[in-house]
Amino acid sequence: MSLETKTKPLFITIEGGEGVGKTTNVEYIKQLLNASGTEFIHTREPGGTPLAEELRELLLSKRGEQVDEMAELLLVFAARSQHLNTKILPALSRGEWVLCDRFTDATYAYQGCGRNMSTALIEQLEQTVQQGVQPDLTLLLDVPVEIGMERARQRGELDRFESEQLAFFHRVREGYLRRAADNPQRFAVIDASQPLADVQAQIAGVILPMLANTP
Repeated sequence: MSLETKTKPLFITIEGGEGVGKTTNVEYIKQLLNASGTEFIHTREPGGTPLAEELRELLLSKRGEQVDEMAELLLVFAARSQHLNTKILPALSRGEWVLCDRFTDATYAYQGCGRNMSTALIEQLEQTVQQGVQPDLTLLLDVPVEIGMERARQRGELDRFESEQLAFFHRVREGYLRRAADNPQRFAVIDASQPLADVQAQIAGVILPMLANTP
């Protein structure tokens, strides 16, 4: 993966399916950024602001009624609009890096591939909400579905998304890998099935050169 020298604050996203180790490895990236003296914020999607966190709760909670797929997609983008305009863009304008746990690639993977929703529709909503804003770097933590779901079950009770059938998560993983293949200049795919030290060595190999190239 080739990365240009950056003089502006970077927008970095961490992506992956269930049980890939995002929480642990986000903490590791935060350590790298702190050690370099980089000013940054850490946030997540859905969520990141009080309103967006309320929408997150609506999206993840199990409920008696079937959640319409279009309603789910619109809630995702409603949360993203609030998050982007009240937290992400202001931070970047202040010169702070943004480290975000999931962003629009998750929508293509979960709603587009997992739910088999229209990619064209997602693209239309993406352009309307984001107006061309994209991450500078996306780290995709990738593990086989069965391994990831076993890790997720060990964490405790599963949320509405985590309770889907295995076929759903296979489609999600395929969606993520397709996004990475289509956007090689932005994505770094990390084999997260390896021991943690090896996973973090892969991450450091991507992040540290970017920090070294930042004035």
